[in-house]
Amino acid sequence: MEERIGSEGSVWGVAKRTGLVAVVLASAFATAWASPGKGTDPLPTLDLPAYMGRWHQVALYPNRFQAHCLDSTTATYSLQEDGHVRVQNRCRTQNGWDDAEGIARPREGVERRAAGVVAPASLEVSFLPWYLRWLGVGWGKYDVLQLGPGQQWVVVSEPTQEYLWVLARTPQLDTAQWAAVEALLRQRGFDLTRLKREMVALPPHH
Repeated sequence: MEERIGSEGSVWGVAKRTGLVAVVLASAFATAWASPGKGTDPLPTLDLPAYMGRWHQVALYPNRFQAHCLDSTTATYSLQEDGHVRVQNRCRTQNGWDDAEGIARPREGVERRAAGVVAPASLEVSFLPWYLRWLGVGWGKYDVLQLGPGQQWVVVSEPTQEYLWVLARTPQLDTAQWAAVEALLRQRGFDLTRLKREMVALPPHH
């Protein structure tokens, strides 16, 4: 790939006002999850078509870019013909719903395989206007670290471990799922005292 990322270490450095999870996630493992890697090692492969759809943010490391979001944060992904992913984010704020749209693509050095699979699971995302993306700046890193059984949850971070998100296909995880997520994060060296669970105050929105 000749695409290159900018100097920002995380997408939240370029998302500006969106304050939403734009996480593009995934994995080829639909029914069983792979053995956890070390630290922020991404999954070896990422099946983009299998991952598309809506995800709910269920936990995160709080950050200033999402400070205005009260609850009900979602990210919805749609695979485009060029292999990029359309990212649609939403959260509830004091002033109503906040929406933002961006684009995600495999990072430099990531192999594009057949049927929408990339290797490893390392992408970059931008919320800049389309006419500025060609400059090569304003792209933030997203690494898919682990996908739970049946693609019911996913853990996303970036190389510095400063940012962390846990997303799920449902607005909340059950006790057993939370236990699995927390065990994984401990094994990966994340600080669980920083982890904040998402509040869900409203029914699913459309």
